[in-house]
Amino acid sequence: MMRRRLANAYLSSVISISLVLLLVGIAALLLMNARSVSDYFKENMEVSVVMRPTVSEEDALAFMEELAEEEFVNSSEFVSKEQGELEMVELLGEDFMDILDSSPIPASISLTLHASYVSSDSLEVVKAKIMEEPLVEEVSYQKGLVDALNANFTRISAVLAVFIVLLLFISYVLINNTVRLNVFARRFTIHTMKLVGATRAFIRAPFLGRAAVQGLISALLANAALVGLLYALKDKLGQLFEAFSPGVLVIVACIVLAAGVLICVVSTFFVVNRLVALEKDELYY
Repeated sequence: MMRRRLANAYLSSVISISLVLLLVGIAALLLMNARSVSDYFKENMEVSVVMRPTVSEEDALAFMEELAEEEFVNSSEFVSKEQGELEMVELLGEDFMDILDSSPIPASISLTLHASYVSSDSLEVVKAKIMEEPLVEEVSYQKGLVDALNANFTRISAVLAVFIVLLLFISYVLINNTVRLNVFARRFTIHTMKLVGATRAFIRAPFLGRAAVQGLISALLANAALVGLLYALKDKLGQLFEAFSPGVLVIVACIVLAAGVLICVVSTFFVVNRLVALEKDELYY
């Protein structure tokens, strides 16, 4: 009966620790990939280069090839007058073109820029450079979105960093309480070892060994759950996952592993020291 209780307590503590470490892993993964995710959104923001109505498609295509050679351009796509008309019909309805004598939709070029150029100052420089071309009528982009991306990146990183610190503190408290309950159940064994002359280091050794194994198992379970969660979300957020670096996932897995083992061992160390210092009468309270 006692063995079953100890096994159940050990299993529940492993599950509890694994869940906390899973949250730490998720937060760490988001923090370490925050820059990549931010760059992903920046490089998917479109800059529209509208050509003058008199510009032929051949001239527009030639200009697009010139733009593609610029260091700030990530990708470029030509939008013909016909494609523009279809997009406007989808947006405004089929009657839109019937009221006009001729199509007001000019050819345009849709650009995406490298992330380092997606800031208000850099975009203005890029815009001025493109506007030097006589074929170009207008260059437009979502300025509010650019400002929001750059402003929120710093905030999100700071919030995630604070969140990880809080999670580590919570995990320490939870793991410390779990370890304390497990070790406290063996307080009489510890007292008996002390009575026969065992040193603190000798008494601590088996408890620290079990704590390290418990932390290792919990961390491995947390890492397995993290990988499974990412795999389950991959189909739904496929494009976003392209921004996640496999190397970062390995680093996060190592962080979770180290945190699980270290917190369990440190908690066990202090709990065992406290129990060794107790007198016989204090063991019953």
